[in-house]
Amino acid sequence: MREEDSSKTAPTTSADLPEDENLWLEDIYGEKQIAWVKDQNSKTLERFHDGLFDSISGDLRTALDSDDRIPMVTKRGDHFYNFWRDQTNPKGLWRRTTWDSYRTDSPDWDVLLDLDALAAEEDTAWVWSGAMVRRSDNRRALVLLSPDGGDSHRVREFDLEDRTFVDGGFDIPAAKTRLAWLDDDTVLVATETDADSLTTSSYPRQARALRRGQSLDDAPIVAEVPRDHVTIFVGSDIRPDTEATDRAVIIDAIDFFNSTMSFLDLTDITSADGSLSVEPTAWADALNRVDVPTDVEVGFERDLVLFRPQSTWKSATTEVAAGGLAIADIDAVKTGEIAPRVIFTPDAHTSLQSFTFTRDYLVLELLADVQSKLTVLDLGNDFAESALPGVPANHMVGLGAVDKHDPATANDFWMVSTGFLTPSTLSYGTLGTDSDEPTAEVIKSAPAMFDAEGLSVEQHFATSADGTKIPYFQIGADDLVLDGDNPTLLDGYGGFEVSRTPGYSPVVGIGWLSRSTAGQKSDEAAGATTAGDSTNTLPAGRGGVYVLANIRGGGEYGPEWHTSAMRENRMRCYEDHSAVARDLIARGVTSPKTLACAGGSNGGLLVGNMLTQYPELFGAVSCGVPLLDMARYTKLSAGYSWKAEYGDPDVAEDWAFIKEFSPYHLIEDRQDYPPVLFWTATSDDRVGPVQARKMAARMQAQGIENVWFFEDTEGGHSAASDNEQTAFTRALSYRFMWNALTGE
Repeated sequence: MREEDSSKTAPTTSADLPEDENLWLEDIYGEKQIAWVKDQNSKTLERFHDGLFDSISGDLRTALDSDDRIPMVTKRGDHFYNFWRDQTNPKGLWRRTTWDSYRTDSPDWDVLLDLDALAAEEDTAWVWSGAMVRRSDNRRALVLLSPDGGDSHRVREFDLEDRTFVDGGFDIPAAKTRLAWLDDDTVLVATETDADSLTTSSYPRQARALRRGQSLDDAPIVAEVPRDHVTIFVGSDIRPDTEATDRAVIIDAIDFFNSTMSFLDLTDITSADGSLSVEPTAWADALNRVDVPTDVEVGFERDLVLFRPQSTWKSATTEVAAGGLAIADIDAVKTGEIAPRVIFTPDAHTSLQSFTFTRDYLVLELLADVQSKLTVLDLGNDFAESALPGVPANHMVGLGAVDKHDPATANDFWMVSTGFLTPSTLSYGTLGTDSDEPTAEVIKSAPAMFDAEGLSVEQHFATSADGTKIPYFQIGADDLVLDGDNPTLLDGYGGFEVSRTPGYSPVVGIGWLSRSTAGQKSDEAAGATTAGDSTNTLPAGRGGVYVLANIRGGGEYGPEWHTSAMRENRMRCYEDHSAVARDLIARGVTSPKTLACAGGSNGGLLVGNMLTQYPELFGAVSCGVPLLDMARYTKLSAGYSWKAEYGDPDVAEDWAFIKEFSPYHLIEDRQDYPPVLFWTATSDDRVGPVQARKMAARMQAQGIENVWFFEDTEGGHSAASDNEQTAFTRALSYRFMWNALTGE
């Protein structure tokens, strides 16, 4: 990540920005604004909510609610915890079981918390946001519940034996809270207490040491960050091993890609009576700031400090490549002597996606041209390297430690394997056995949720405007006819170093891959049913083709794949996506009239640019929970935190390039845009519904046809607070696109 140029401070003036006639729609809950939303929703549902819509939505809901899904678990103590939603329990059950029971086909689940019952009892539409079990005794947990599906959540202490919320226990009001256990009666918490406690991005900027029974206002502030930084993160490493050093962590997130990390040993702030000090001066004296460039991500594992730089880091002793991984001894780091040892270096094709520690091993999860690969490093043998068994092409394998703190499972691992057409399997294995290669036993297998017979997966590469090769996956019929008549959905993201990889999706399978065209329609029938081009007459039996593009801005090739499409280079990700579209057309997979694109959040910004900059390439655009008004995005919801990704529109030099990819300002008074659906959620407090509202309103006011809008009144970001809502919004998107491409 580049350092900001301090000379680029000229403000953008009102004269630089076009008039915004839709500012009134930024009042999210205003009576007039909600009336506009309801009117738009009514028109959209009247057009698309038919029998076929209900069929798709019902099938999606059945798949999402299926009892045959793998109940993924987390081990704490002797129990394996799971959160589960189904048709009977749409809000969900937090439950646990034993290992012997989990291995059976029908585990005996001990329900700890029934969210549907709680929501009814408290008259609040609670949405599960997670739980943090106290490691000292595995008796108490901090449960996070969102009142509306947004990012804000209430934190309540829960007793796992009594199965009740603790009377007088920790209870933190709904906010974008982050917290961590320090000991049985103390938590480190970053939350909202007053206006001064938040950053400009609406996230916490102060960390407090909160004792049981103490009010938030009385809890001392032990660390804070400047208001114009993104947020403060807090964490801890608390282990049941009494000989281990427990630590607290403070991270100052300057922006999305620059941060500083500090830590302290809890023994350094422990009083003679065994209690933790909450005095700010004691914390300040004990904190160790890791002095490395701010674009070097820092973490630690026991007595190792880990470094992953976003750009090449030339330390005093060695060079660590961007996306590499290096380590140093924590005692040396405390003295300020940082001499990193490189343990992984990427190459032009291979990147580090994540890593997992067991007690004695470090497992690196790699991508080689977006193909999964696992490498094991032996901590007790000078990081000697070995590989886990090969992964099939076009599949992904993820690995996680079971419980490195329990001697019985210290080197055990979970392995999840999946592919576009391969339902997930969950396996269990152990590293460090006497066998030449560690093996994993399949514990659970998910059933097929859609018919994949006759389908296959291929990987192709398109050439972008600057000559860069862009990989993409194509899923379609084995005997795909390359005549341009296949209804094709192009998916992508291209931001924040997020990698899009192969994975089994019942939603994509049911909503798109399992669909087939009905064939030739009469002019009368086509005119009666088509929202787009009523002349679409595709051959009967053509199935949907799904394409996933791995464009720049993502992390498929490491941080430089991401940084090469940031700020003034943002157009590269849009050039990449359009290059994939052109390659599909050139290869005869599809044609502009039968090609749709869809994306959400940053992916909504991506397809918003496809709509406004490359309308000739697409027959439909589904734009979900999107960023679109890049002149005001920093003033809406959590947008201020994304300046490092896109630039600052309030700086004239930045606005000069931002306006080139701001869809709201690229709309022209024209009639040849493809049909578009904007969908969002009222309670989304990350991106918010405002930008989708304004984009739809502006296009409709200019007389542009086939501009549809739907706003779900629940669900937070992605409009997916429960399976019913997920099925409904995704069915709407697929119904709209299929109709626009095929006339069905």
